[in-house]
Amino acid sequence: MGPTRFRDRADAGRRLVDALGHLRGAEHLVVLGLPRGGVPVAAEVAAGLGAPLDLLVVRKLGFPGHEELAIGAVASGGALVLNDEVLAMADLDHAALEDRAARGRQDVDDLERRLRGDRPPLALDGTTAVLVDDGLATGATMRVAAVAARRAGATRVVIAVPVGSPEAVRALDGLADEVVCLLVPANLRAVGLYYRDFSPVEEAEVRRLLGWADE
Repeated sequence: MGPTRFRDRADAGRRLVDALGHLRGAEHLVVLGLPRGGVPVAAEVAAGLGAPLDLLVVRKLGFPGHEELAIGAVASGGALVLNDEVLAMADLDHAALEDRAARGRQDVDDLERRLRGDRPPLALDGTTAVLVDDGLATGATMRVAAVAARRAGATRVVIAVPVGSPEAVRALDGLADEVVCLLVPANLRAVGLYYRDFSPVEEAEVRRLLGWADE
């Protein structure tokens, strides 16, 4: 028998709203989607909670030769989080690690510029920031997103995802005030297995969901 699955990212977002109902009507609430895959989920969460929607750009730093495995991640504003267990297996000296981090920050800046243009990000001072992605594998990108939100002034950080590995969820302890994860399979293998439709999310779709579509 296959794993419990969501129809698509929008379905996952609507299911998350039910688990986040206690936040509905909260003051200074904002929802931040991690592009690109987290934004369709976040759009449903923001609509369901009646909260403004924005994005928080993050980029994984890949393991040399196995780029899908994260040695860490960087986020808007320059925040950096390293996955020490994975990093210990990588043959990277300090200069090589700094080079990867610098390239990651450049990627973040480039993607944010393409998606946001000259629109300023929502101010996070004094907010409850709900960080949303479509799933957690290692959790590195969400960990750096939590750090970035705190640095930007969020006083409360809530992480909301449809599915995540037990290790990733545990790694968020202490970084967030609350973690909501609907499915925590013992052997995650891949986030996409928990969606019937896990099609790539294009940048144009991200801009449309945020109301930034080109005229």
